[in-house]
Amino acid sequence: MPPQGKLSVERMCELANVSRAGFYRALAEKAPRAEETELRSMVQQIALEHRRRLGSPRMRRELKRRGFIVNHKRVERIMRQDDLLAIRWRKFVATTESQHDLTVYFNLASRMQVTGINQLWVADITYIRLRQEFVYLAVVLDVFSRRIVGWALERTLQARLAIAALEGAVRNRKPGAGLVHHSDRGIQYACSEYADALTHHGMLPSMSRARCPWDNAICESWIKTLKQEEIYANDYTDMEDLRKHLDEFIENYYNRLRLHSALGYQSPEEFEKAASGQIATPKLDVRAAVLSFPRHGRSINPIWENQKKGSRSGAK
Repeated sequence: MPPQGKLSVERMCELANVSRAGFYRALAEKAPRAEETELRSMVQQIALEHRRRLGSPRMRRELKRRGFIVNHKRVERIMRQDDLLAIRWRKFVATTESQHDLTVYFNLASRMQVTGINQLWVADITYIRLRQEFVYLAVVLDVFSRRIVGWALERTLQARLAIAALEGAVRNRKPGAGLVHHSDRGIQYACSEYADALTHHGMLPSMSRARCPWDNAICESWIKTLKQEEIYANDYTDMEDLRKHLDEFIENYYNRLRLHSALGYQSPEEFEKAASGQIATPKLDVRAAVLSFPRHGRSINPIWENQKKGSRSGAK
C-alpha cells in the first residue's frame, strides 16, 4: 500500500484508532459467498413455510433434510440476524375439574409399551380466549405417532365436547377393540356418557394418578405447542375464524409437516408411513401393545395371549 501523502498506513490506522488487520480486512472485503446467500435464503423460506414456529434445533434438522449440513450456532446466528427466531409469548396454563365422586380408572398407560398406531390414545381439554368469549378445545392424540386423530371446538365444557372429539377420532382411524384411552380425571372423561362411548367402541379407559399431571404429559405437551406456535401468535375474530386456523394448523401443518423430536425429527404422517411397512400382520390395524409388570418379571401381549389360549382350547 503506497503512502497517502506523507502518511503511512500505520500512521493512518493510529490516527483513526483502528487496527491494521481491520483496515486490510475492510480493504479486501468481498460480496457474500454464494453458499452463505443460498443458506440464508433457505432459512428464510423454511421460516415462512412454518410461520416462524421452528426454533433453531428444528430449523437445523429441516435444513439437513433439504441437503444443508450446517452447525447449529450458524443457524441460530442467521435466524437472530434476520429476526426469524420462533415466537414464544405466554406461559401455558392448564386447568382440570377433578373434584367429583365418579369412577376413576386404573392407569394402564404407564404400563404400556406402544408398538404401533391405535394402541394408546391420550385426550385432554384446554381453553382458548377470544376477544369477547372463552371457547374450549378437546383433542385426542395417538401416542405412537403423536398424531392428532380427533378434535372438537365448542363454547361449552360439557361432556359432549370430549365425546365429539372421540367420535371424530373413531371416524378417522376406525380402531379395533382393545385400544387404551388415557385421560386426566376431569369430569368430562369420568362421566357415564363418556364411559359408555368408550365401551361402545371397545376401548379400555385409563386415567392419570392423583396429583400426577405428568401422567398425561404427552397431551399436555401438545397443547403447549398449540398455544405457543398458533394461539398466542394470532388474533382471531370469532370462533369460526379460530376453527379455520385450528384445522389448518392441526391437519395441514402439525400432522403433515411439523418435525417432532420424539419421532427422530419426522412429522407424524411421515413416521406412520415409515412404520406401516414394519407391521407384520396386514389384516390387523396394528401389532398389539405390551403391558409390563416389572415386579412380577413378565410382559403380556394381549393378542398373543388370546391366540395361545385359542390354540390350547383347539388342541383339546
